[in-house]
Amino acid sequence: MPTALPDRRGDNPPGGPDAPAALPPVLRKATRSISVMLVCFALLHLFFLFLHVAPENQISRRYAGQIQSWVFPFFEQNWRLFAPDPESAVPQISVRTAHTSADGHYQVSAWFDLTAIDNAGVRHNPFPSHTTQNMLRRAWTGYLDSHSTSDVSYTDRAKMWQEYLRNIAVDRVDTRPGAVEWVQLRVRTSPVPNYDAAGHTHPLPPSAVDTRKLPWWKVTAHDH
Repeated sequence: MPTALPDRRGDNPPGGPDAPAALPPVLRKATRSISVMLVCFALLHLFFLFLHVAPENQISRRYAGQIQSWVFPFFEQNWRLFAPDPESAVPQISVRTAHTSADGHYQVSAWFDLTAIDNAGVRHNPFPSHTTQNMLRRAWTGYLDSHSTSDVSYTDRAKMWQEYLRNIAVDRVDTRPGAVEWVQLRVRTSPVPNYDAAGHTHPLPPSAVDTRKLPWWKVTAHDH
């Protein structure tokens, strides 16, 4: 006849050697304090994001500066995931540089097509990087949204987008030979062509292409 196994449920009393050691009082208080701080931080973050995406109201108008400072540039929100906004125009961004020669004259380079480099990195690539697809295009969109038709940065956010766009251009031309003291961008915006029933497109007239040259921007050692 088999022997019954002993019941070991009561071998170790509560607080015995198998029970986890209790934290010291100081650590317990520190853990509670950190937990409360994290919860408050998360609630404050969600509250600011809610005010940012919600329709304009008295609270969002009163604390607009604090909300913008919190959200931008790292927590920007939009509704494009739910209501995508297809591109209706295609920007082609080029850059040229200038520097002072030994005789004191400015030497200006030819235009260098930044968009063509991105397009070449995406074409025939089954897994193009997010940087190649969106960095330059998103920088121009942010600059356009914050500056409109003016190239003067009236707000800190506009200045941030200007510096971001300039630094991208400097980073891409800095690997080319020659000193870089100034950079200028040229943006040619073309509407997305329409396709006919046969799937063909018609050439765009020259008047449909909008060309915009941005001011010359000084390049400092920090931008390299």
